[in-house]
Amino acid sequence: MMILSDPEIARYICRDKGVTPMVDLERLGKAERQGHLGTWKSQQDIEDVSRIRGVVGDAELLVRIDPFHDGTKAQLDEVIARGADAVMLPMFHDIDTLARFLDLLGDRAEPVPLFETARSVAALPDMVKQLGLRRLHIGLNDLHLDLGDVFLFEPLANGYLEEPCAALRNAGVRFGIGGLARAREGIVSPEFLLGEHVRLGSTAAILSQTFHRNPENLAELKKSIDFPDEMARLRAIYQRFLAMDAEGLEHNRVATRDRVFDVAQLIRARKGDES
Repeated sequence: MMILSDPEIARYICRDKGVTPMVDLERLGKAERQGHLGTWKSQQDIEDVSRIRGVVGDAELLVRIDPFHDGTKAQLDEVIARGADAVMLPMFHDIDTLARFLDLLGDRAEPVPLFETARSVAALPDMVKQLGLRRLHIGLNDLHLDLGDVFLFEPLANGYLEEPCAALRNAGVRFGIGGLARAREGIVSPEFLLGEHVRLGSTAAILSQTFHRNPENLAELKKSIDFPDEMARLRAIYQRFLAMDAEGLEHNRVATRDRVFDVAQLIRARKGDES
C-alpha cells in the first residue's frame, strides 16, 4: 500500500498491479498521539479521494478515515460516493466500536480494520470469530506507543503478535503488518522484516516515508527512486523467505529480535541520558 495525493504518482505506481493506492484522511487525535515522532501526518482531504479514483483505473482504492466518532457515517458515505473500494478504520479499542463501523459500512466497500491499540490486538482473535473479519492490518506506530515501548518494531520482536497472527492464519484472514523501507535501508531493514512477515503470515505492508521520500510530484519520485526496481527488490526478498525452511525463518526471527532489542536499548539509554 502507498499513501499518495498526487494523481500522476498514483497513475504511475498503479502500473504495478500489486500496489494498492491509499488516501489517508485520518486527522482526529493523531497529532496528539504521534506529534513527537517523525511519522506520517496526513494533509489530505476528501477531494483527494476523487482525484486518485479518477486516475487509477480498476486498482483498488483504499481510504483511511478518522477514528470512530459522531461524523463517521457521513465520512463513510462521502468516501464511498467518491469511489473508495476499501475503508480502513484506525484507533478503535473494542468489538462494539468495530461492529458499529461494520454496520455503517455494510457491503458498500471492503472493511480493513487497523488494529493499532493494545486492547484491540488483545481482543483480535475474538473479533475475528465474532465479526467474521476477512482482512485487516496491524499498525505498529500507535501500538508500540500504547504498549509503552520505545521502538516501533518491539511488538514484532518481543512475541506480542505471535498469538494474534496465529489466530489470523488459522482463520484464513488476510493481513499486513506495519510499513517497509527500501531494501537495505531503515534501522531494521526489509532483509530482516520480510522474514517475519513470511513467518507470521503477513502479506501486506505500507510503503513508508523512508521508501518513497514523500515526493511532491512524479518527476521528484522518479528522481529519488526507480520504483519498479525497488518493488522488485522487496518481492525478491519476500520470495526468498517464502522458499526458506522453518529453521531458516527461526534464525531470521532471532536475528531480527536481537537487532530490534539492541536499537531499543540504545534509545532507552539515550532517554536516560537526556533525563
